[in-house]
Amino acid sequence: MKKLIAFVALFLAAPVFAQTVVITGGTVVIGDGSDPIPNGTVIIRNGRVVSAGAGSVPAGAQTIDATGRWVTPGIVGGFTRLGLVEISAVAATNDRGAETSPFSAGLDIAPAINPLSAAIATNRTGGVTRAIVAPDASSTIFGGQGAVIDLGADMSPVMRARAFQFAELGERGSARAGGSRAATYAMLRNALQQAQIYARNPAGYGGRTRDDLLNRLDAEALVPVVEGRVPLMVHVEQARDILNAIGLRSEFPQLRLILVGASEGWTVADQIAAARVPVLASALNDLPAAFERIASTQSNIGRMRDAGVEVAIGMIDDNDTHLIRYSTQYAGNLVALNRIPGATGLTWGEAFAAISSVPADIMGLGDEIGSLRPGRRADVVIWDGDPLELSSNVETMMIDGVEQPLTSRQTRLRDRYISLGETALPQAYEW
Repeated sequence: MKKLIAFVALFLAAPVFAQTVVITGGTVVIGDGSDPIPNGTVIIRNGRVVSAGAGSVPAGAQTIDATGRWVTPGIVGGFTRLGLVEISAVAATNDRGAETSPFSAGLDIAPAINPLSAAIATNRTGGVTRAIVAPDASSTIFGGQGAVIDLGADMSPVMRARAFQFAELGERGSARAGGSRAATYAMLRNALQQAQIYARNPAGYGGRTRDDLLNRLDAEALVPVVEGRVPLMVHVEQARDILNAIGLRSEFPQLRLILVGASEGWTVADQIAAARVPVLASALNDLPAAFERIASTQSNIGRMRDAGVEVAIGMIDDNDTHLIRYSTQYAGNLVALNRIPGATGLTWGEAFAAISSVPADIMGLGDEIGSLRPGRRADVVIWDGDPLELSSNVETMMIDGVEQPLTSRQTRLRDRYISLGETALPQAYEW
């Protein structure tokens, strides 16, 4: 443990070097939906990607030989609660929701994200470099303001705070609003209308008494939503809820909607595409686990993609607090789906983009993260095999061009107990 602490302290104190780093010989994945490039070269300078693909090695560059390896952008977790929960069953370690708080839309999860969470280290070892982190809507339909984070081994995890507002519609939103979908949409429309009133005259806005339906902090947080400066991310599964959410723009035309879940999205894919609303969809929902998901199918993402919907993989209600590294497995499943008669999957390039550049684009960060296109942040992962295969592991990871440690509680336990010999005391007493 002391050695680990000393290593982390040394790592955090290390400067970001400005030299050029070149990764050669590997199968290079740009992350933009294109096919992998055999024997490619990735050039990194000052924490940014200079080029990726075919290329020569600049003189004086530090070279990393990736022959026989795969070189990709880091995985971007499309929908997570990463860094908000340590142990789900222990309330003191769970900051994903605030059931008894007087605030809802005004909550900002950025201060609650713990960069030392064991889940962050674990997912870093699985190739995840960035994540979209959403709060839970615990007391009303609004969960609050989500963030985009990096998984670097430092104490500054937040890349963009207040990146979106999260709301629950559908069955869960109905339960939060009073028991029916009618109440859900009445609550949502009222809140957005109150935000418009607040924007016109902040000083004259009420929201100071218990009788007010929206307090001042919540109203203020919804102003950038109704003005289209911050996206409204809504969890919807059923087709009618998807269309109802899209229909909100007839009253609030500046709304920038992002749909999450969308298990029945394929049934209304043409309408989603026509409305140009992006989706962070669950990849494996294929059973009617709820009435709002009766039409679930693993072909959902592929069919929406074929209809022209901008769709990425999200993991709402599916290990979204701890196991975002499963994203690669889910993407690989969508590739394999093409082998099943009648099913619709994604090509390899499309599947990898669904966990890299597409979620970055959906969040308006595609010019910064999610791919190895020139100018992007050097979030680079070197794998010992095809990253969408379960047997592949991460060998090297960089975030912003800085190499990251690939240790976690799991790897330390593995190394500790992989070879046991006789000792004076049980291992539990010899840390």
